[in-house]
Amino acid sequence: MPNSSPTFWDLFTPKLLTVLREGYSRRAFRADLLSGLTVAIVALPLSMAIAIASGVTPERGLIAAIVGGFLVSALGGSRFQIGGPAGAFIVLVSAVAERHGVAGVTVATFLAGIILLGIGYSRLGTYIRLVPFPVTVGFTAGIALIIAQSQIKEVLGVPFQKLVASEVSLAIPIWGVVIALLTVAVILLLKRFYPQWPG
Repeated sequence: MPNSSPTFWDLFTPKLLTVLREGYSRRAFRADLLSGLTVAIVALPLSMAIAIASGVTPERGLIAAIVGGFLVSALGGSRFQIGGPAGAFIVLVSAVAERHGVAGVTVATFLAGIILLGIGYSRLGTYIRLVPFPVTVGFTAGIALIIAQSQIKEVLGVPFQKLVASEVSLAIPIWGVVIALLTVAVILLLKRFYPQWPG
């Protein structure tokens, strides 16, 4: 009886090579081009926002999104895979950058890649279905609160800890609050009236 289990090379062969061998039509290229533009519209501003929230300059986030997106597309294992920044990593990246600097973030990235390769080869990713849904929702909500708290300084010009500990009135820049409220309003209105738009 032949062994039907995939080999190491079967598991880690980039899907791009498989698609090119099967034949890549102009119609598929146009569809992928539109999808890529849609992802870029969302990923590029998000990557700069994550970079700022993580304590580094916006251009570093932009470069990371471009290089990372290219590598995911070239080496990814699924033809439907989308590569882009994840807001959940703001907390981790900012903590590592604050303690170990950008070099520490680079080392942590390589270590995370090695761990992911091990998980993929051993097929441990299938056990993600055992994680209860409330755990996922709670994790996402917690990350959202941490990100919102980290942006208080940008909106009010006062760190969150100082704002909580202060017993006197603080001078709050009105234009920062106005821009923040307008941004939230635009996001909510677009989601309400144009749900098909990325945002």
